[in-house]
Amino acid sequence: MIDLTGKVALVTGGTRGIGRAIALRLARQGCSVAVNFMRNRKAAAEAIELLEATGVKAKAYRANVGNEKDLHDMFEKFHEDFGRIDILISNAASGVLKPAMELTRRHWSWTMDINAATLLHLVQHCVPLMKDGGKVVAISSLGSVRAIPNYSAVGASKAALESLVRHLAVELAPQNINVNTLSAGVVDTDALKHFPNRDEMISNSEKKTPAGRLVTSEDVADVALFMISDYAKMIHGTTIVVDGGYHVVA
Repeated sequence: MIDLTGKVALVTGGTRGIGRAIALRLARQGCSVAVNFMRNRKAAAEAIELLEATGVKAKAYRANVGNEKDLHDMFEKFHEDFGRIDILISNAASGVLKPAMELTRRHWSWTMDINAATLLHLVQHCVPLMKDGGKVVAISSLGSVRAIPNYSAVGASKAALESLVRHLAVELAPQNINVNTLSAGVVDTDALKHFPNRDEMISNSEKKTPAGRLVTSEDVADVALFMISDYAKMIHGTTIVVDGGYHVVA
């Protein structure tokens, strides 16, 4: 039993898919949870209803975490509502899905900024609120180490994210803050609908995954729970892969 009673978590992109699954997993262990969203108010309201049903305090903040002012305003509200933070799940992501030869500088800059630089700015806001140490988990994907069609910009940004995690881990370990990456395989969420080759990705993953099925959001949430628990207190700067064994198949 992992008891998170009295802890406070922020999950960016926490109203749908993997983010919501993680937020609910933490709430069911007694953790108060704030979720961030950008556009879908209905999904945010539904997420808060589910979180509050577990008996914990829950808040939703609308913000583009890639925007400096939005981020500042969100943390002002967060500080008023909670006053501290113990767990940051950096899950919100975006990016341009195009072949490399079709990418513009604007595509590249936007994707790198929202998927990699945002983690840095989130951590800079969170660390002063981590009064007794804390846990940071950044959500990545196999595109950081494997070539996936239309994924060149996003894959590069995820590789940058994982590198940043290692550097942050070294800097923050003396403050009793663990920083790690959770890299998920193909998960059939709303985000996957934006991939022009979605059906092919799902079919290929189902065929090649040794475990015999796709990873679910709940699978990812289970591992996230372990990573923010005391059982993982000596894990720093590591990428843990949750993909049913897909990444070890040639």
